[in-house]
Amino acid sequence: MTAFTGWPVEALEFYEGLEADNSKTYWQANRSVYDGYVRAPMEALLAELEAEFGPGKVFRPYRDVRFSRDKSPYKTHIGATIGDGYVQLDAGRLAVGAGMWEMAPDQLERYRGGVDDARSGPELVTLVEGARADGLSVMGHEELKTAPRGFPKDHPRIELRRYKGLVTWREWPAGAWLGTRRAEQRVVEFLRASQPIVTWLSATVGPSTLPPRRA
Repeated sequence: MTAFTGWPVEALEFYEGLEADNSKTYWQANRSVYDGYVRAPMEALLAELEAEFGPGKVFRPYRDVRFSRDKSPYKTHIGATIGDGYVQLDAGRLAVGAGMWEMAPDQLERYRGGVDDARSGPELVTLVEGARADGLSVMGHEELKTAPRGFPKDHPRIELRRYKGLVTWREWPAGAWLGTRRAEQRVVEFLRASQPIVTWLSATVGPSTLPPRRA
């Protein structure tokens, strides 16, 4: 596996072109650019970080258009998981996330119980405050407009109770640094800063035990 040295400018130009012409013709004409300058660096990054953060997986570049009005066939970004984290590159930015973006009903029940708990709830508040102090955004996939049913609106941790998921997130506008190992350093720094919240979620919420929903 080739060492990760960043994404060259050709990767950004590829997505600029795809945004302007999201067609099979463009894709086929530029597939070698995607493979060599977009996907290959992502795979190299995941390989280098696997020992510390866990295995990674690059998502398919094709959009699922079955239930979408937008029938554009290709994603205008590359995304990949790495352990409990996520990395995404498009024409204008590098973005990273970690946590549980969308919780299943059983996970959501355990999450809300953990937020309500007299020990784990304040612990999560402290972790969220620390992450935000480090420059990370902390947010939910979806947020209720009011308190969940059965919980008071003046609950001391009502912001966290309204979330239906919990993730850390950070993004940087594209620049010359993206073509260097600074890109990997930023991903590593983010994932390490996110680890306390990821650990809390793993211990308090854990994976869903419900059968997967049919498409």
